[in-house]
Amino acid sequence: MLRKLRRGKIVNKLGILGILSLLTLSFNGCYKFEGDQTVPAYLKIDSINLETYYPDQGSDSHKITDVWAYLDDNLIGVFELPALFPVLARGKHKLQLKAGIKLNGISSTRVPYPFYLPINYEDFEFYEDSMQIPGNMVTTYYPGLTFAWMEDFEQSGLTIDETSISDTVIVRTREGAFITPTSKYSGVVHLTEDRPVYSAVSYDFYPMPKQGSPTMLELNYKTDNVFNAGLLIQEGNQIIKVPLVIMAHSPEWNKIYINLGPNLSLHPNASGFKVLIEAGLELGKQSATIYLDNIKMIYRSL
Repeated sequence: MLRKLRRGKIVNKLGILGILSLLTLSFNGCYKFEGDQTVPAYLKIDSINLETYYPDQGSDSHKITDVWAYLDDNLIGVFELPALFPVLARGKHKLQLKAGIKLNGISSTRVPYPFYLPINYEDFEFYEDSMQIPGNMVTTYYPGLTFAWMEDFEQSGLTIDETSISDTVIVRTREGAFITPTSKYSGVVHLTEDRPVYSAVSYDFYPMPKQGSPTMLELNYKTDNVFNAGLLIQEGNQIIKVPLVIMAHSPEWNKIYINLGPNLSLHPNASGFKVLIEAGLELGKQSATIYLDNIKMIYRSL
């Protein structure tokens, strides 16, 4: 049986036994069936996409791995995409879906990304024993965010500087680049036995966000050598180096969301900071290659 909804689509009527074999398990099973309803509706969500205004917000690259689902402002659960999950509701309800990520690239720290707008359906109509696909599964960045630093290597003048300890440099490349309608170049670092160290920072010192302000570093990368992302924090006459996340080998383009806020909040007297990227040629290797793209440092003032 096929039917269309105003804000979603019923794909087919499903028997209870048939659907149970397809359910995606929740990472956070806090939702309990209540009331006299015993037959749920089912939501099927394959993916959530991101749209950006490129001149101000940069690339629309993302790594949305989960959906956080809310019914009438109550959390149903957290589901890995693609997801198929039950909702014990019928008739019209408020449905809210938030795009989830792995914070700092760690599977155990799944969170709704604080800079992506929720997808809201004020009057989503649920049908018992039916699989429904919500429409318009697209999120955007919240308005009012500050994109303090963006480097996508599309311009010849780069906003990343090597430090005094670096014996190699990052250059623009088309070969192996992250290719999209808005991306034709990426940055590449070549490490060799003669030039085994790369160390670079964002061109500018950025003022410290207010205490507790969410601050994130987004980064696309492809690498056959581990490298580190961190901070250089200026506190008085001191420059404090704070390593944060080590990126492992990734033969394909990957994306990571790095939480800078807690480490910045540990330095309330600091005047500014830079983003730091470092790598050393791994033992036993004669050469290695690190690609970077779509670097964004974003914060939201409280």
